[in-house]
Amino acid sequence: MTNLTVNGKEVTWDIDPETPLLWALRDHEKLTGTKFGCGVAQCGACTVMLNGMPRRSCVTPIGTLEGAEVTTIEGMEGAEFEAVQTAWQGIDVPQCGWCQSGQIMSATALLQMNGAPTDEDIDNAMAGNVCRCATYVRVRQAIHDAAKTMEG
Repeated sequence: MTNLTVNGKEVTWDIDPETPLLWALRDHEKLTGTKFGCGVAQCGACTVMLNGMPRRSCVTPIGTLEGAEVTTIEGMEGAEFEAVQTAWQGIDVPQCGWCQSGQIMSATALLQMNGAPTDEDIDNAMAGNVCRCATYVRVRQAIHDAAKTMEG
């Protein structure tokens, strides 16, 4: 049994402790905003917040999460998240959308740690997020836009 908090709700999972967090979220909590991309923590589509930090859920066994706080894209809130969402929509970042929840989670985490990121800061923070549609220029611009919104 694994007891943890998901999007502010206490949950108990009685499933194999080696089950990746991604599949517990999708199959047991029906939270499908977190996407499967590569299964080896290389693409970032499965990014969630674990105790406030971005984590790849496809390689995180639930047996390691006793007492943890997990936030998925469905449970995100706060000024940084809202600024990122607004910026994403403002310049139409998504194309196919598959990677976007992971991109948004990583961008939000960046702005929570660094309210005025440089291009280099953004590139470093977002390096683990792959976009097959190659919207990287728009992702970077949206993060800058969100940071400016946070300043004002």
